Amino acid sequence: MVRIIPMASSIRPSLSSFRFSGGVPSTRFGVSLSPFHLPRRLLFSHLGSTVPQLQFFGLKASKLLRAEGSRVGTPLVGNVVQASTAAAEETALEWVKKDKRRMLHVVYRVGDLDRTIKFYTECLGMKLLRKRDIPEERYTNAFLGYGPEDSHFVIELTYNYGIDKYDIGTAFGHFGIAVEDVAKTVELIKAKGGKVTREPGPVKGGSTVIAFIEDPDGYKFELLERGPTPEPLCQVMLRVGDLGRSINFYEKAFGMELLRTRDNPEYKYTIAMMGYGPEDKNAVLELTYNYGVTDYDKGNAYAQIAIGTDDVYKTAEAVKLFGGKITREPGPLPGINTKITACLDPDGWKTVFVDNIDFLKELE
Repeated sequence: MVRIIPMASSIRPSLSSFRFSGGVPSTRFGVSLSPFHLPRRLLFSHLGSTVPQLQFFGLKASKLLRAEGSRVGTPLVGNVVQASTAAAEETALEWVKKDKRRMLHVVYRVGDLDRTIKFYTECLGMKLLRKRDIPEERYTNAFLGYGPEDSHFVIELTYNYGIDKYDIGTAFGHFGIAVEDVAKTVELIKAKGGKVTREPGPVKGGSTVIAFIEDPDGYKFELLERGPTPEPLCQVMLRVGDLGRSINFYEKAFGMELLRTRDNPEYKYTIAMMGYGPEDKNAVLELTYNYGVTDYDKGNAYAQIAIGTDDVYKTAEAVKLFGGKITREPGPLPGINTKITACLDPDGWKTVFVDNIDFLKELE
């Protein structure tokens, strides 16, 4: 039996009929097709599946196609994808820099909520701002800090029913608190039974007077001697495996500013201070790289930092563009309707972005 094959003009090629090599498509039968022989519909299909972020940041694939189509003799699809990705990143960078972002709170787990609240209020001078109990999910939160949540960086403690101990691991470093007199603060902490792990004195390689203490769960706090500041809870220190990679990520995906770096070759570590404003007025992220160490044990005690944003949807797309991993797609939380999105940085540190307007409503 002889099969009659329809005329070529009546065949409607699908994307699966083509192979892409170096941006130039060819058929399954090895026949090369120049970009200008490829149907525009197929070009749009291929482009759209490759860079969905374009539409989100307001970029039109058709404009890029027209621009690339004027370059006779270039591999159109590959060039369009490359150009569109670069354009999407540039647009995302502009938006991230304009977004109204602020570090809202840091979240971690403790084994005895009342004991920790007592230590923070009596020894560290914090105020208990609010508590909330969620019995159906078997946990309680307590928020503590040096000022109201709508204008200050605060601590969110989490107590999970029946769990009295956690593993802090080796990746988490410490929290920083600015005080006017480190020595007096240390004496008070000692009088209350607190644990001092580093007596007051100048920081290694510098002149700032510091001391280190531990709370009842073993979390370390660095006391830094400073003048009056609007943000006493001033640092969260995390260890990272590649400092350059982390700085690049936090600048682009999170819109943070690199405030300063300090290398200490004698002690084999480098730090980078990053945040949304100067250290003396804002909470900052202190990233620490220890020479030659690329991986750490994160344990199960420290949870995340929360950051405010004007748009969790655009934030999620920007995080994806610059190498972050979205662990919770943007959208409202069940029950309270606060919009959030959660992500991981290249080292696996978790951050939750919270809609600014929803956050203020939640505080009400």
